[in-house]
Amino acid sequence: MALDHAILVSLLEKPGSGYELARRFERSIGYFWTATHQQIYRVLKRMEQDGWIDVREVPQQGRPDKKEYSVAERGRDALSAWLQEPIEPESVRHDLAVKIRGAAFDDPAGLISEVERHREAHTGRLAHYLAGEARDFGEPPEDDTLDAERELQHVVLRGGIAYERMMIAWLDDVLATLDRFRAGP
Repeated sequence: MALDHAILVSLLEKPGSGYELARRFERSIGYFWTATHQQIYRVLKRMEQDGWIDVREVPQQGRPDKKEYSVAERGRDALSAWLQEPIEPESVRHDLAVKIRGAAFDDPAGLISEVERHREAHTGRLAHYLAGEARDFGEPPEDDTLDAERELQHVVLRGGIAYERMMIAWLDDVLATLDRFRAGP
């Protein structure tokens, strides 16, 4: 996936400034597609030149005017074309898994603190996802109409929650396995 498509999706959900877009990446979409502020601004500039987004100056009191970006028709067409293209299932590239296998040739118990650090990070991310789910999806909509944007955002979040739970369970298994190699008293 190109950063362009992630930006288009985010701007279709809600137009905003480059700063606001970068914050959204940090808060939600960034858990599935990461980008630095610099990358986002560079792609926004290119997308503007390509006619994929529209930019409007928004006056601000006591501060420089800000640019608000929204998706232009060419951007919608580009996203639509990309949505129709098949993509290959992702391969997992996991440095920690290679380290765990490699530990057989060193001190397996020496990896315990690293695995614990990863478990802590996944536990934190799971807590963040669950808090976001409670905040954004805790209450059903007031009417019974199907809201595709809301439902699709939620199903992606549920995938992130399931992934983090799976990673924590796997890391617990790894820790139990590594613990058997600790030097005894």
